[in-house]
Amino acid sequence: MARIAYYRVSTADQSIEAQRAAMGGGFDREFKDEGISGAVPAAQRPGFADLLGYVREGDSVHVYAVDRLGRDALDVQATVRQLIKRGVSVEVRGLGTMGEGVGELILAVLAQVADMERRRIAERTEAGRATAREHLERTGRTHRGKVSLGRPKEADAAAVARWRTENGASIAVTAAHWGLSASTVKRYCAEISQVA
Repeated sequence: MARIAYYRVSTADQSIEAQRAAMGGGFDREFKDEGISGAVPAAQRPGFADLLGYVREGDSVHVYAVDRLGRDALDVQATVRQLIKRGVSVEVRGLGTMGEGVGELILAVLAQVADMERRRIAERTEAGRATAREHLERTGRTHRGKVSLGRPKEADAAAVARWRTENGASIAVTAAHWGLSASTVKRYCAEISQVA
């Protein structure tokens, strides 16, 4: 019977270390998804898919909070039910074991709250974009004083990707060469590969 931890963070500025510290460690195996939204179904996340392939009957999966499993209520419930059917217990920090019956009811309510929060975030984001677009059209600047929507480019993405390929450089070396963060280099390379 293995104690398994699952961590998920959705942005590059977040770290799984806070979740690991809060859960106390001592796990036989850990799986993680970094930079992946909770809106992505659990089984489609690389780390969680690996976890599903690893767990066996009698194991316990530990998560920091319900929203680490996902922000879609139906997906969270289906994921937990799938684990329970396989004889795997799901432990949510501060709540205990999510099992059939009352545990499933608690999980359903918490998953609904996470789902509502995901929708609220999307609504706030779109409202902010609409305000920025309106100000940009009217004044030439967004309501925050920027001259365009989106993140300003720190360097030419194509030039960064080309330099990395030509020099056979790692993400870290490329980031150091261009004075960029590793996440920016990854984003630029991903953008260029999608266009190609």
